[in-house]
Amino acid sequence: MEDDVRTQFSFLPFAGLSLQQLYDIMALRQRVFVVEQNCPYLDADSHDLNAWHLLARNMEGRLIGYARLLPKGVIYEDYPAIGRVASHPDSRGQGIGRQVMARILNEAANKFGHMPIKISAQSYLIPFYQSFGFTCEGEEYLEDNIPHIAMIRHLVAPYSQS
Repeated sequence: MEDDVRTQFSFLPFAGLSLQQLYDIMALRQRVFVVEQNCPYLDADSHDLNAWHLLARNMEGRLIGYARLLPKGVIYEDYPAIGRVASHPDSRGQGIGRQVMARILNEAANKFGHMPIKISAQSYLIPFYQSFGFTCEGEEYLEDNIPHIAMIRHLVAPYSQS
C-alpha cells in the first residue's frame, strides 16, 4: 500500500520524542483506548520507554495514526511486538490504519530483519491483522475486559499490498 502523500510519518525512539509529540500520542491513545472503548486502564506503561513510536500526521500537523514497536524481550520473551495501533476517530475510513500497519511492519523488518512479530489483537480486528499476514495463536482471552487474541506474523519482510 502506498502512503497517502498527505500523511507525514515520523519513527522515533522514546528519547527522540518532543514533549508535544509525547502529549499528542498520549492524547490519541487515551481518546481511543480509554474514552472511546470505555476502558479505564493504565496506558502509560513502562514499555513506551523501550519502544519506537510511529506517528502519522495530516498536512495540518494533527496526529491521525499511531503504533509502537517493541524489541524482543520487552513484552514477549521470544518476539518483538507491535502495539497501541490507533487511528483518530475523525480519520477513520480513509486508510490511515492500513498505512500505519504497513509502515510499522516495514520499520520492524528494518530493525529486526525477518524475525516473527507478535501482537495482542482485539478480537474484532482479526480480519484486519490477517490481511497483513498475521495468524491467530491460542485461545481468545480478556485483556482489560476486551476480548483479545495473540497473533503472530511469521515472516516479517517489508509489507507490500498485492
